[in-house]
Amino acid sequence: MSKKQYLNIIEREIHNINKRIDMKIMQGVDYTKEAREHKQLLHKIRQHRRKGFLGNFLNLLNKFPQFSNI
Repeated sequence: MSKKQYLNIIEREIHNINKRIDMKIMQGVDYTKEAREHKQLLHKIRQHRRKGFLGNFLNLLNKFPQFSNI
C-alpha cells in the first residue's frame, strides 16, 4: 500500500467519524470516544505529511513513548 493510499483511507475514516460525531451532537449523546479516534487519526496524517529536517527529527522522536504526543 502506498503512502497516498494510506492517507486516503485515513481521511475517509475521519470523514465517517465526523458524520457519527455530528449525529451524536444532534441527538445530545456523548461523543468522547469518537473525538479521541478523530484526534488520533489527525495525528497520523500530520505525522506522515511532515517534510524537511525538522519533520524527520520529530518523526524520529515519535518512536519514543515520552515524545509520542509531539
